[in-house]
Amino acid sequence: MQNMRLYQLTLLTALAPVFWGTTYIVTTEFLPPDRPFIAAVIRVLPAGFLLILMSRQLPLRSEMMKVIILSFLNIACFQAMLFVAAYHLPGGIAAVVGAVQPLLIMLIMWAADSVKPRGATLTAALFAVAGMGLLLIKPDSRWDAAGLLAAFAGAVSMSFGTYLSFRWKLSLSKYAFTGWQLFIGGLMLIPVVCFTETFPAHMALKNYIGYAYLSFFGSLVAYFLWFQGLKELPTVAVAVLGLLSPVTAVTVGWLWLGQQLSPAQSVGFVTVLVCIAVVQRTAGRS
Repeated sequence: MQNMRLYQLTLLTALAPVFWGTTYIVTTEFLPPDRPFIAAVIRVLPAGFLLILMSRQLPLRSEMMKVIILSFLNIACFQAMLFVAAYHLPGGIAAVVGAVQPLLIMLIMWAADSVKPRGATLTAALFAVAGMGLLLIKPDSRWDAAGLLAAFAGAVSMSFGTYLSFRWKLSLSKYAFTGWQLFIGGLMLIPVVCFTETFPAHMALKNYIGYAYLSFFGSLVAYFLWFQGLKELPTVAVAVLGLLSPVTAVTVGWLWLGQQLSPAQSVGFVTVLVCIAVVQRTAGRS
């Protein structure tokens, strides 16, 4: 019975990166162009406010600083670095750099808690990065130092945020824990918007649909499921599920845009999925 519950919880948690993986197609097909930070704020701020209203719970004074730190790491910093990387790098390279998150979390846990990763888990995480490379990096991909630095900074930020979300075990309910991070993280992004972007003068119906989808499914539902998984599943096992995001993006591109997978990409696709499954079975309750 316990194994069945963990299996169901893993499947629910996996829906979060699946929703995140649809962000690219929604952004390119439904949102106004060149408004990445506005999209980030609209994505997280209303969802956070709604979850706070649903929870009706304030963070304890003793935990408030931890909530602010998590909001910065998981939402504000990660979202900002994500969009900087997206503007300087092809999505494939940015995703491959982001794929090192499970490895970074293993390193953090080893350094902070003396939890040495299992050999099978470490090997699967390494092969997952290789599989992502086969799947997403093309021979004509361009490399940019600022973009690489931003992508790696985002991966480090999310890795520490993921680890601390599991480690601190705050007293907030799942709704409040998710809501306050989204809300505070969104507030942190507002100054970035004020200095870099202006709101579109005209909005089409599809723009409203795109923003609504990102806010509800890409933020409220996805982050709630993600943080729920972090409370009960092994940290590394949850982190490696994040690889489903670029896998979903490739799948959606294949189905929606008629894109084709090369033989090497197909091998990478299967490799990533196998590695995710291996980590789920070997990560342990760390």
